[in-house]
Amino acid sequence: MTRLIDLPTLAALVHDMGAAHFLCELADEIHADFLRWNAFDKTARLASHSPQGVIELMPVSDRRLYSFKYVNGHPGNPAHGLPTVMAFGVLAEVATGLPLLLSEMTLATALRTAATSALAAQALARTGSRSMALIGNGAQAEFQALAFHALLGITELRVFDVAPTATDKLVRNLARTPALRLVRAASVADAVRGADIVTTITAAKCHARIVTPDMLEPGMHLNAVGGDCPGKTEIDPEVLRRARIVVEYAPQSRIEGEVQQLAENHPVTELWQILTGKVKGREDALQITCFDSVGFALEDHAVLRLIHRLAQARGLGTDLALVPTDSDPRDLFGRTRSRLRRVV
Repeated sequence: MTRLIDLPTLAALVHDMGAAHFLCELADEIHADFLRWNAFDKTARLASHSPQGVIELMPVSDRRLYSFKYVNGHPGNPAHGLPTVMAFGVLAEVATGLPLLLSEMTLATALRTAATSALAAQALARTGSRSMALIGNGAQAEFQALAFHALLGITELRVFDVAPTATDKLVRNLARTPALRLVRAASVADAVRGADIVTTITAAKCHARIVTPDMLEPGMHLNAVGGDCPGKTEIDPEVLRRARIVVEYAPQSRIEGEVQQLAENHPVTELWQILTGKVKGREDALQITCFDSVGFALEDHAVLRLIHRLAQARGLGTDLALVPTDSDPRDLFGRTRSRLRRVV
């Protein structure tokens, strides 16, 4: 049987565990997978672009478990009552191909993105960082805020969005986190001024220049999340040239990330090199660093594995007869002799 974890089930699990606790466990899973980077069969995601957005497939395998995620990015969706990002994922055995888990991945993607951002910032942000500017207060903003609070000790959030209602939502949702002080900024420049970390997580599919050179301060860490497909960026290219850039998987990031704006041979460091100790993280207190995050299948693999383990331990989800496993595997036609069970 294949275990199904739908959105209500995963949302309830995160609620029961506490979002901060779940994010910390997930960060540990992602960290562990980056440490065994060379064990994975990796590839850049397969993307199908349209004027309205993009639909992508993201596969990865460690020779024991295979996973993939279906995910879209359609910035105009909220006007139609749909999320900008929607996703589901599958975890399967390599030895047999048996699908073990079919899971929602819309919520899970927001969680793994935030956990990865905070994991990278632990290596790249200045020690003692306590303030973060959060530019873009949409669906993923709360997860970023909680991950940086739980994993780095961020206590002040300077928040800005071109849509004030998005910031209203963010403030409302984080009201029960009293240790996190929220400051509503009047502009991007106002939010960035004095911040140790700057997170950009906007949705518009365009070559935006949200963070510009005049906003940079010595020692600042940029967590660039929103630019995640060709033609979609958030950071001025001159800012990138002044920063040390860290990416997840260079062959994918050079197509989709902020670094698509730079020369093909512009130096970047992959996150696994830092986490395994092959390369130093932050080099000095004045260095400007940038984690150019586009999201990589390795992170989805980690969250799917965590969801599967927690679901098994807690007896969560629904068993699906997704593939034939309870009779003669060669008699597929015999299945068609069963009457349809109608749901009344």
